[in-house]
Amino acid sequence: MTDDPKSSGPRKSHKNNSDGEKTDQGQWGRAWEVDCFSLASVIFLLQFAPLIVYYFVMSCDQHQCALTGPVTELYTGTLHLSDIWNRIQPLTWRAVNIYTVWVAWQVFLYMAVPDLCHKFLPGYAGGIQEGARTPAGVINQYEINGLQAWIITHLLWFANAYYFHWFSPTIVFDNWIPLFWCANILGYAVSTFAMIKAYIFPTDARDCKFTGNFFYDFMMGIEFNPRIGKWFDFKLFFNGRPGIVAWTIINLSYAAKQQELYGQVTNSMILINVLQGIYVLDFFWNEAWYLKTIDICHDHFGWYLGWGDCVWLPYLYTLQGLYLVYNPVQLSPANAVGVLFLGLLGYYIFRMTNHQKDLFRRTNGHCKIWGRKPEYIECSYTSADGQRHYSKLLISGFWGLARHFNYTGDLLCSLSYCLTCGFEHILPYFYITYMSILLIHRCVRDEHRCSGKYGKDWKRYTTAVPYRLLPGVF
Repeated sequence: MTDDPKSSGPRKSHKNNSDGEKTDQGQWGRAWEVDCFSLASVIFLLQFAPLIVYYFVMSCDQHQCALTGPVTELYTGTLHLSDIWNRIQPLTWRAVNIYTVWVAWQVFLYMAVPDLCHKFLPGYAGGIQEGARTPAGVINQYEINGLQAWIITHLLWFANAYYFHWFSPTIVFDNWIPLFWCANILGYAVSTFAMIKAYIFPTDARDCKFTGNFFYDFMMGIEFNPRIGKWFDFKLFFNGRPGIVAWTIINLSYAAKQQELYGQVTNSMILINVLQGIYVLDFFWNEAWYLKTIDICHDHFGWYLGWGDCVWLPYLYTLQGLYLVYNPVQLSPANAVGVLFLGLLGYYIFRMTNHQKDLFRRTNGHCKIWGRKPEYIECSYTSADGQRHYSKLLISGFWGLARHFNYTGDLLCSLSYCLTCGFEHILPYFYITYMSILLIHRCVRDEHRCSGKYGKDWKRYTTAVPYRLLPGVF
C-alpha cells in the first residue's frame, strides 16, 4: 500500500481541489527547499532501499524467511562477504522476457483498450474522468480502465492455468529474484527519464518544482503530472499498473507454488489471497476517486513513486504470501474466522469512512450520515491570487471519531494480512510496521499543511475532533 495508493484524510484539502478552487502553491506538493534532515533521508533511501527489499527476499530464498539468518551466518563465520555475490541469482533473459511482456501488456491495456466496464457495471465510474486542478490550474483527463485491465489479465491467467498451459502458474515465484532486477531497472529508468523530461520537455512547466538539489529532485520528483501525449499519465499508470494488477497475480503464483510443493493450499494462503484481493479490487473499483487522493493531488513523480511502484510495492506488500510458501501455516478454524473477521472489519471501516466523506462532498452536506444530518466546521482560506474560499470539514459519522479514521481501517486490514502467518517469524509483520509509520507520517504531514491553510479554523476542527487515529488514544 504504494504510499498506500487509496488512503486520504478528511475532505479538507481534496474537496477544494476537486471543486476547482486554488490553494496556496507553497502548501501544494513537495517542498520548495531541502533541509539537512530531508536530504540525509533521501540519500539514505536511494542507497539502501533496494538493498532492504533484496534482504527480505534473500532471507526467504536462503533462510526460510528468518530475517536474522544472513546476519547470523556472517557472525558465526559460516558465510563470508565474498560468498554473498556467488549466492545472488543473476538477471536472466527469461526474466527479462517475462517482465517486458508483462509491462508491454499493461501498457497495451491502458492505452489501447477503452473502458467498457462503466457501461454495464452499475455504480462503477470508469471511462474518461477529470482529475483535480493542479497548482497551475490545469484539470487533466484520465482514461480510467484499471478494473477492466485487472479483469482481462486475471481471466487470461486462469485460462492459461486450467486450459492453455502456455506457462506454469508458478512462473512468478520461480523467477522472483531475476524479476527483482528487472523491476529495479524499470524503476530507475522511468525515474531518470522523468527527471530529464522535466528539464527538457515538461508537460507543463508551471507545475514543476526545482529545488536545485539533484538527489531530492530525483527522489521526490519535479513534474507534477508528467505525460507522454494526451493520455499516458506516468502517475496513474505506475501507481496502478503494473504493480497493483500484479499484486493478486503474485499471490496466485504463491498459492500455485504451495500446491506444487505440499500438495495443498493452506487456509492461510487462501485468506491472504481473498483479503488482499478485496483490497486490490476496491482500488480499481474506486480508481476515479483515487484521482482526488494525495498521490495524485500532491505528490510529484520521481523515484519515490516510480521505483516504489515498480519494486517496493510488489516485493514488500506481498511478503505474507512469500512467507507462506516457505513456511506453510494451517490456521485453526477459530483463528481463520477471527483473521477473516478482522480483515473484513478493517475493510468496512476503510470503505465506509471514505464513502461518508465522498457523500458529504457530493451533496454539499445535504445528506444523512448514520441516520442524522451531518455536522461540520465551516472553514475559509485565502488562495495565492488573494481570493477568499470556503469549505466544510465533516465531523459526523466516522469522521467524528478520528480525523483519519480511514487510516484506522487500513491498519486493521494490514494487521489481518500479517496474522495469517502466525507468530514464528517477524518478517510477515514488516507490513503493519511500515504502514503504521507511513500513515502516521501522512497524518502529521497532512495536518501541518491544513494548519497553515486554515489557521484558526483548523484549530476549531481539531478541538471538535481531538484524535487522529484511535479515539481516546491517539
